[in-house]
Amino acid sequence: MAEDTSTIEAEQGSATGPDEQASQPDLGDAGKRALQEERRKARDAAKRAADLEARLKDYEDRDKSEAEKTAERLADAEKRASAAEQRALRLEVAAAKGLTPGQAKRLVGATREELEADADDILATFPTAPAVPERKAPKPDPSQGSRGEAGKGGSVAAGMALYQQKHQKTTAT
Repeated sequence: MAEDTSTIEAEQGSATGPDEQASQPDLGDAGKRALQEERRKARDAAKRAADLEARLKDYEDRDKSEAEKTAERLADAEKRASAAEQRALRLEVAAAKGLTPGQAKRLVGATREELEADADDILATFPTAPAVPERKAPKPDPSQGSRGEAGKGGSVAAGMALYQQKHQKTTAT
């Protein structure tokens, strides 16, 4: 009976997390070693359980014939192909009807006709927002900017010549 209670106490101690251990009084070196040992045992048990599950799967598959394994793989592949075809059909109908991606997700039906009828119902109930007009770049305003005369030019040399003419007039007076 003493062994049973010590086992229960040890299991309860190993079930506490790091936060709970921080709030517990200091266990001392022996208590810490015992907790580490319990954690090691728990990790080993988890590893053993995963190994046993893998062995069980191998054991179950061993009894299956190659034809059964192939039939399972074929059924899985057909299921994935059917789901992909249904999704492609839903997207085709949504694109043809001009549904938004959010509306396309809500299409329900097994055949093209059912999907098209549902798309029409969605459009009637929740019309799409009007298309935003394309923004065009503004045209330049000729009344803004420099208004230099074509004959004088707008180069640095023309500006320097203008400055020298102006400067000579002020020095001459």
